[in-house]
Amino acid sequence: MEKSDDRPVALVTGATSGLGLAIAQSFIDAGFIVFGAGRRQNPENLPAGLIYVRTDVTSNDSVEECRNYILSNAGRIDVLVCGAGSGISGSIEDTPISEAQAQLDVNFFGVVRTVQAFLPAMRQQKSGKIIVIGSIAGRIGMPFQAFYSASKFALEGFVESLRHEIRAFNIQACIVEPGDFRTGFTSARRKLVRPGSAYTSQFEKAIGVQEHDELHGALPALAGKRIVQLASARSLPVRVTIGPLFERFAVWVRRILPDSWFEAFYKIYYKL
Repeated sequence: MEKSDDRPVALVTGATSGLGLAIAQSFIDAGFIVFGAGRRQNPENLPAGLIYVRTDVTSNDSVEECRNYILSNAGRIDVLVCGAGSGISGSIEDTPISEAQAQLDVNFFGVVRTVQAFLPAMRQQKSGKIIVIGSIAGRIGMPFQAFYSASKFALEGFVESLRHEIRAFNIQACIVEPGDFRTGFTSARRKLVRPGSAYTSQFEKAIGVQEHDELHGALPALAGKRIVQLASARSLPVRVTIGPLFERFAVWVRRILPDSWFEAFYKIYYKL
């Protein structure tokens, strides 16, 4: 790769699996120079054309090394997609604080580290787009996924604030809120339930419904194409919800229904 290459440059974190992998593939198909970041030492089945940069978003040094590598090789960064994430589930009472902190460190502070690392280059360019992968769970609190939801709710406020700060530098930001997609995220989710927990029965019912919805969710390629469309658009909206129609409708309904009504619906839906 030469710095004179005039193709736009994109970085996708969490690019070794799930939505991140699909997003990276879509950017490659659209003709971008695509760097993909992930924690795996030697990931398999990466798409042709992806430039892999091993990166741990929970490490300041690792994120800075990733930035330095990309800027030294490509000379610029046009699109930053923060897609690295993980999930834990379990009752609030059963979840150790260390596990909750680790969840926030990946899903929230991992985004913060990455954005902070690349903003100086975008300011110097006076251009750039930042697309943060949130979740519908960042708009509607999910039973037995309190800390996952908390990490995604935090991203909502982060992106809203970020947009105000970077507008003067011709940089844009957007949060994308996926619903359920068929990825390895379901099998990778860590379940934290103590032996003999008072919450076991409710937990199993709720997670059973959630996993069923995930396994029957939308195809990841659809998310990849939508995010490339956003990256290529003239301006970014504050937020975009993607995924199954029913779930996007639920986010809309949440804004207008009384809280007690929506809670009653969730109680029925998740068999609580």
